[in-house]
Amino acid sequence: MRILFITDPLETFKTYKDSTYAMMTEAAARGHKLFWCLQSQLSLFADQVETVATPLQLTGDSHDWFREGTPALTQLAEFDAVLMRKDPPFDMEYVTSTWLLELAESHAPGSQQAARHP
Repeated sequence: MRILFITDPLETFKTYKDSTYAMMTEAAARGHKLFWCLQSQLSLFADQVETVATPLQLTGDSHDWFREGTPALTQLAEFDAVLMRKDPPFDMEYVTSTWLLELAESHAPGSQQAARHP
């Protein structure tokens, strides 16, 4: 699976207690491909939600814990799962992101609404 994590900057993670890091670690251990982006990188273009997604590899080192690949503009529909794991605040950027994620879900293959949108 290709999994996108929408998170705070990776440098701010406290790996010893961060549940998002734990999810990433488990997903990587199961062989899934990890990507990440910032909430501010979500956008809408031609009725498709996209982001600048960066491939992510975990190193196993609790201090120098990740390596990034080359970022690329990617439609959210290209991911098998998208997880928004943001710390507060609950503000208009957060609300807008949830609207974009809802729109992306409605265009996902297999969704009931996808069948209504050619």
